[in-house]
Amino acid sequence: MRLRRLLPPLLHRSAAYGDGPSLPAGCSGRLLIALAIAAFVLIKYFMGHTEVNSFTGRTQHLDLDPQSEIQMGLQSAPKMAAQHGGESPDASARAYVSKVGNKIVASTAAGQTPYRFQFHLLADREVVNAFALPGGQVFITEALYRKLNSEDQLAGVLGHEIGHVVGRHSSEQIAHSNLFDGLTQAVIVAVNNGQGSGYDAQRIAMMANQLVTLRYSRSDETEADTLGVHFLAQAGYRPEAMIEVMDVLKKLAGNSHQPEMMSTHPDPGNRAEHIRAEIEKMRSGK
Repeated sequence: MRLRRLLPPLLHRSAAYGDGPSLPAGCSGRLLIALAIAAFVLIKYFMGHTEVNSFTGRTQHLDLDPQSEIQMGLQSAPKMAAQHGGESPDASARAYVSKVGNKIVASTAAGQTPYRFQFHLLADREVVNAFALPGGQVFITEALYRKLNSEDQLAGVLGHEIGHVVGRHSSEQIAHSNLFDGLTQAVIVAVNNGQGSGYDAQRIAMMANQLVTLRYSRSDETEADTLGVHFLAQAGYRPEAMIEVMDVLKKLAGNSHQPEMMSTHPDPGNRAEHIRAEIEKMRSGK
């Protein structure tokens, strides 16, 4: 609230004291609207729902409650599955994936959450992928599944995705997106003089928004890896299998040299180093 009280005097200081050029006609109106938009989204974000995550210890700004996350995941699951050819026709493989995923959930605190975990093997044999929707819908494509060599490695993939769910990364990302979308809109309103500057500002603001979002995504991936290490150990799997999964992903990446800063996932080699350090930390009791 303090921010809202301070902004109007700052806007009028130049006109009242004559210490700078006056604002062009219409400019002050745009700035007032832009500042109002910015103040609204900032207040909504920082004074909205926050919660300390029991799995990570982080205080998170969240947009959805658990029941809303579950509903969003259930509604989105059929569409996401359809994009990868639907459920795999291999019934025994589907049951195997479910068995491993449910074992991790039952053996860890993930099973004490309100989330409804369901594990899906998708028919896609071209796209190497695994992902989780908010609320507990977890997917792995056959393209990745067929490259794994052990139950422990499959557990490593699924444990990582369970980490995304309990880490509430989707709800957090939505809150971040709403914040930066609002700030982007404020910038557009402030600089749009009808001569193209609004478009340039929008493009720059969207690029900045994308970079911030990518940074959060990489942080989420690292956090999910950390949670996955502990989930595997608690479920009786070898956490080192997650390092083996990183080796598989690195080989599949082949000659791709996309800069890590422009990717939502950290480089598999860097992830492997983090996982190795987390395993050593866990076993040393630190």
